[in-house]
Amino acid sequence: MFRHRTPKGSYECTVSGLRWLCERDVILKYHFRNWEPYSQLLKDMQYTQGGPLLDITMELGELEEVHLPHFVCLGTNPSLRNEMKILHVEEHGVSLEEVHEVTRFHAKILHPKFSAFSVILRLLSWKVDVHCELMLYLTVMKESLIPRLYLFPSNPGQIQAVDQQESKFQGTKRFPNTRPEQSFKLNSSFRLNIPCSTAINPQRIHLIHRDTTPSFFRAVVKMTGIDIEMELFSDDERTVWKEIVLRDEYYQNQGVVLGAGCPAESSLTGSPEQQLRSVRTEFVKRVSRPVLNELLDGLLQQTVINQEEMESVKVIAERAEKARDIIDMVLRKGNESCSRMINLLGELDPCLCSLLQTNSCSQPLGVGRPGRIDRQDGSTCSCCLLL
Repeated sequence: MFRHRTPKGSYECTVSGLRWLCERDVILKYHFRNWEPYSQLLKDMQYTQGGPLLDITMELGELEEVHLPHFVCLGTNPSLRNEMKILHVEEHGVSLEEVHEVTRFHAKILHPKFSAFSVILRLLSWKVDVHCELMLYLTVMKESLIPRLYLFPSNPGQIQAVDQQESKFQGTKRFPNTRPEQSFKLNSSFRLNIPCSTAINPQRIHLIHRDTTPSFFRAVVKMTGIDIEMELFSDDERTVWKEIVLRDEYYQNQGVVLGAGCPAESSLTGSPEQQLRSVRTEFVKRVSRPVLNELLDGLLQQTVINQEEMESVKVIAERAEKARDIIDMVLRKGNESCSRMINLLGELDPCLCSLLQTNSCSQPLGVGRPGRIDRQDGSTCSCCLLL
């Protein structure tokens, strides 16, 4: 359950992706609902899910606008905007509402009346392009590594379900993997290849909506002390995603690398400002939303930034843009501030800190990669440039 009290302004929940605009103080609460009771109804209506099902209640005031998150990729087919509707789940049935405006990742409703509701899409084809999540978890055992890779349409409710399921496994940690640079077709299948693995199950996963926890690949890798290469193939055997989990990362997860923070023997050279600048691009690419939020709190507590600077960053919706703003703000403050941010990052995310050192360059890196638009969750989708 989420509960927010906000004054006049525009806001976004970084967990659910929900955005809202209010003209005066409001209190709203909301939670994810399971799609399972409505799956057959959607099929009968010839619609499919387009985002999470959110149950929203107003405790105080009214909203001018609500922006519901969706995962449909409009870059390959902008006409899909016309096939989107808002499904309202009410006590005595369901109803449909027109969408006022559709953007890359949200559907806007004006002066909403609340219930459990979500974006749905008319089924013109089963091969709709959708933005996807890949979540990688690794369990380090005495003689084996157990990677689990989840693949599903970008749905904050499903992300939460995966996190809750994985929290039950002792010695398991999520690793900050890169995301696909393209959308995937719904109902297509994918194959995972890990050359050093002794087993991968299942052999293929179909990208479909699931009412419960999403499907995942489970692999077994012997503890050979090598980097783990992963490659995901589409049903036409094209490579759609690649990742390398470094040996130091999974050893550190098990406690083989002792101590908190960055390793003592850093691969970065130069002053703290030069070190931080050299990993700027990788930091923007890989840092997660939760780490960014904790980093902001830490920088404020250590007086690297002030309250006004913190508030100016917190309202930024896009993860990558927020990361750029934080690192650039600290870089402008000199070596002492950069040193504090490096130490904070090491405490908050040792795996990312180690990864930044491995991927750093001796020369300052550029602002970003031209030709792609950063998504709200930090991944990129080149086809969205067609919008």
